[in-house]
Amino acid sequence: MKNLHTQLVKFLCLAIFYSSCSVDTSPEANISNQNYWNTVSDLRLAANYFYSTLPGLTNSDVTEDNWSTDAYPNSTGNNISDGSRVTPATSNDYDYYRIYQANQLIEKSAQVLQNGGKAEEVNWYIGEARFFRAWYYFELFKRFGGMPLITKTMLVDDPDIFLPRASREEVLTLIYSDLDFAISVLRTSDQLNSSKEYGRISKTAALSFKSSVALFEGTRSKFHQYGDYKKHLNLAKDAAEAVINTGDHAIFSQPTAGTAKEVLNNAYFNLFQEAGEGRANKENIIVRVYGQTRENNIITTPVQRFYEGNNIVATQNFVDSYLMADGLPKKKSPLYTEPNAKTTHAGYFSKQDPRMSFTLFKKGDEYITSGAYNLPHPNLQRSGFAIRKYANKTYWGLQASFIDKPVLRYAEVLLNYAETIYELEETISDELLNKTINQLRARLPQVNIGTTTEPNFQSIPKLTNAFIQTYGLSMREEIRRERRVELAFEGFRYWDLIRWKTAEIELPETLYGSYLFSEYLTNSGQAWSPNTPVDSRNYIILQDAKLRKFDPERDYLWPIPMNEIAKNPNNLTQNPQW
Repeated sequence: MKNLHTQLVKFLCLAIFYSSCSVDTSPEANISNQNYWNTVSDLRLAANYFYSTLPGLTNSDVTEDNWSTDAYPNSTGNNISDGSRVTPATSNDYDYYRIYQANQLIEKSAQVLQNGGKAEEVNWYIGEARFFRAWYYFELFKRFGGMPLITKTMLVDDPDIFLPRASREEVLTLIYSDLDFAISVLRTSDQLNSSKEYGRISKTAALSFKSSVALFEGTRSKFHQYGDYKKHLNLAKDAAEAVINTGDHAIFSQPTAGTAKEVLNNAYFNLFQEAGEGRANKENIIVRVYGQTRENNIITTPVQRFYEGNNIVATQNFVDSYLMADGLPKKKSPLYTEPNAKTTHAGYFSKQDPRMSFTLFKKGDEYITSGAYNLPHPNLQRSGFAIRKYANKTYWGLQASFIDKPVLRYAEVLLNYAETIYELEETISDELLNKTINQLRARLPQVNIGTTTEPNFQSIPKLTNAFIQTYGLSMREEIRRERRVELAFEGFRYWDLIRWKTAEIELPETLYGSYLFSEYLTNSGQAWSPNTPVDSRNYIILQDAKLRKFDPERDYLWPIPMNEIAKNPNNLTQNPQW
């Protein structure tokens, strides 16, 4: 099923063209390719490069969640999260190399047309290039705001290398234009699947990404109070609605074989396993494709080793966001009891949203080749929570996983749609909640709110307006909560805090680990120190608020690297307060 993986092997043959690129003077690059760019196959092979740039499961990818309060690097903190970073001299985040590659394919496509390439097929790959150019500009845009817009290939003596920063609206105009073109020419997911092109960007992928871009700017504009937020939110609404109306995608609901009560409906867990891969899973819209087997392992990742500890651990700040089985937050639910000396780590998971058990390890879960999970390791998982997504004991032993990463899935589109409707109208109907958030809850297994001897299984209630009113909840907060737990550790939380303008509230807070359960201190061979720092409630302190800060006048944008300003001092200005 991993057709794109096979194509990426062929892409390695193209590497000689890219190896001569110089990125010292961004965005200049020289490629000796006069004899290339003759056929549609050349375009297709060149476009394969873009797929190698999708967010993956490398250490730097999975640890992006350390920027928020949902995770912690298990060491001395993260300088983005705690506000201690300074302006860098250089940064891989400020990079035009990939944009150059997109511009080059767009330009060279004319040559292929002149050589007799079919316009429809040529446009497929121009559409891919323009999609990825939009993706690359959006990554710059989220971090730095407006930046120079480069839409052609250039040499070092081209005066346009020193263009001034474009405005936010100008950057978004280009992004929307690129995505609209891609939407108009790309194939549908069914067309890609029928031609064994699974993994390539589809029409609905471009629409879905447009909804995410427009939601980001629409909500950022609304809560930071600038521009026409409704313009962007309407674009987000229309794009998400278009994806939904195609019927091409659906929420993945395939559990491992067995009854729901015996093995649980673990479809959510399977999203991040090989069981959730391939064209049969219509929830996946964009995926980062990895290898197939140990013998065919051009692209692999030791992702579970990254999640195992010392790189990223979940915080209690995040865990507190899970609802209890009655659909209520912990502070309002009669099912919740604060941990005490008799509570166990595994017992703490009971009667909560089952996504908690599918996202974090508890005792008895398949773990590594030497055995099942027992208790958090005091050095590797010092928050008391280890991330379970992508866990596979065989791949842990190989230190190489072949599980694909869902980069954009249908769940995100449904969450985008629900949030967009609410922020446009400050209300949302039960009908639309059933089409969006309640679809996500419907795939979850029932939860036992009774005992092992007298079980009482029930489903998490639907989110409705009556439920919100009855229990004094906030619809906005519940929509945001659903996004937080559904998309946990998929790289969204930090940017959500940025666009909602809540980073200034949440990021300066103390980061907590779990309750210091008594069994931590008596775990043979892996006992925790009795001097582990805790607060008055006995929750582990990971980083005290005294060591954390967020400057709202500065930190909603990132600093442009000093070397980039030095190259273009007349036109490239630094972001405020940096």
